[in-house]
Amino acid sequence: MKNKLKLTLLVSLCMSVGSIYGQESSNTSGGNAAGSGGTVAYSIGQVAYTYESGTNGNSNQGVQQPYEIYTVGINEEDIAILLTAFPNPTTDILTLQFDEFTTQNAYFQLVDQAGKIIQEQKIANVSTSLDLSNEVSGIYYLSINSESKNIKTFKIIKK
Repeated sequence: MKNKLKLTLLVSLCMSVGSIYGQESSNTSGGNAAGSGGTVAYSIGQVAYTYESGTNGNSNQGVQQPYEIYTVGINEEDIAILLTAFPNPTTDILTLQFDEFTTQNAYFQLVDQAGKIIQEQKIANVSTSLDLSNEVSGIYYLSINSESKNIKTFKIIKK
């Protein structure tokens, strides 16, 4: 009987010490999402994380960690444009308006949340209209590109 009690205490102690150092989260959901721009892992319901900062960098400590890739030492030309997408949120017609930009080799891609390309078209005028009346309500991403470079991406809400 004493050996059984000692064994039970030893197992309980080992389990409690192991759980002290492990990550724990009571998330409601989570998963992985993939699209044309890459993949991301996400957690829904994580209510606590810590942020540490020092001279060598910073860290967000939690269950899922995002990361960013920075390019250093590459000279890239900035494309100076004024571009608006309106009305947002929209119910049917979305208008793209360019100011001070040549639309040569420019095109847009409208992508849904699953990463599926809904519409893709070359931009021929400084004002372009997109018909969203046949699309379901939700969030879409409108990417404006020129010569394989992303100029701007809009988050579009369809009512």
